[in-house]
Amino acid sequence: MLEDKLLVIKCRRGDKEAMCRLYEKYKDYLLTLARGLVDEQAEAEDLVHDAFVAFARRARQFELTGSLKGYLATSVVNGARDRMRAAARWAKAPAPGNPLATRPNDPEQCAAEAEDITRLRQALRQIPYEQREAVLLHIRGGMKFRQMAKVQGVSVSTIHARYRYGLDKLRSLLNSEVEK
Repeated sequence: MLEDKLLVIKCRRGDKEAMCRLYEKYKDYLLTLARGLVDEQAEAEDLVHDAFVAFARRARQFELTGSLKGYLATSVVNGARDRMRAAARWAKAPAPGNPLATRPNDPEQCAAEAEDITRLRQALRQIPYEQREAVLLHIRGGMKFRQMAKVQGVSVSTIHARYRYGLDKLRSLLNSEVEK
């Protein structure tokens, strides 16, 4: 947190190295979060880049009042929501992305993991977006329920419910595939 405040101050003064340090510090976390929210790797990368570009544009006026990690995560989540709304308006179906970021050496293990990841992504697409967002922000993003409530502008109990219902639906969808 202290390092973030110092880096934000340096960014405010136009220090490019500070901006690079922030990018390196948070890009993997944000990419993991974005990848869970959208279907394509390239789209997830665009969301992360857009979040950092927006931050860079506002850096001179930016005042860090909470967690920079949370602020950037909120930016990514809002970008994903905007893209979902745009896709709904244009009725475009999302294309499946590359299910593997890194490949193990064993081809059988690689195939099994790819299949598991594909099944999980398909199941995630079948649950309501609010529930998917709650599950991914908590599990993949490591956000606490209070932070998520603030990001989404709802009560903590609503977040708990979305999270619980999302997990229940995922279990149900994945278990029904196993039984087939």
